[in-house]
Amino acid sequence: MSFRVLLIDDDPRLPELLESYLKQNGVTLTHAGDGPKGLSALDQGLFDAVLLDVMMPGMDGLEVCRRIRQKSAVPVLMLTARGDETDRVVGLELGADDYVAKPFSPRELLARLRAVLRRARPETMAEQLKVGDVQLDVSARTVSMRGQAVELTGLEFDLLAALVRRAGRVVPRDALLQEAGRSDVVVGERTVDVHISHLRQKLGDDGRLIKTVRGVGYVLAKE
Repeated sequence: MSFRVLLIDDDPRLPELLESYLKQNGVTLTHAGDGPKGLSALDQGLFDAVLLDVMMPGMDGLEVCRRIRQKSAVPVLMLTARGDETDRVVGLELGADDYVAKPFSPRELLARLRAVLRRARPETMAEQLKVGDVQLDVSARTVSMRGQAVELTGLEFDLLAALVRRAGRVVPRDALLQEAGRSDVVVGERTVDVHISHLRQKLGDDGRLIKTVRGVGYVLAKE
């Protein structure tokens, strides 16, 4: 799965911070340095989502959001100052789909983007994932092994999908739930370990693909 995202933000450091991480997770990022340039980019290209900073000189993000909603239903994720409830409320009332408070991690941003796309445009998440004999249909949220269905809880499915997407790379415990798009779940010291244990049991022999990296997290072996 890949999708295109337009970042409208006057901070030139932000696209540099995000681009490498998003690219390795299938996201093509285009940057516009102010509101008018962002609106122009939307007129000229097709994007799956917009990241929109509230605090910009000249035309601020709230006005940009209002103008976007006059002509497009593209999902909009507002970037707001932490604790600035007024901007968040106004942005949502103007038609924004979600918000992320600055400062944020690239992992959190990616999780929020995927969640917004699942809600607003489920067809963009029509993703088929496969490692070994384990196959996931992301849009249908089903798992099968050698043609046999595997029953997983919603959280187990999201964790497995996160590991499969990053097969061969280590995912730290404290990042795995964010990678899975489940930042709503409170992570206790043993939360991830317990769910991974359940996953291994349900996957049977294929559960051995999920390797523990002591003191760090987990990695799903490609073979």
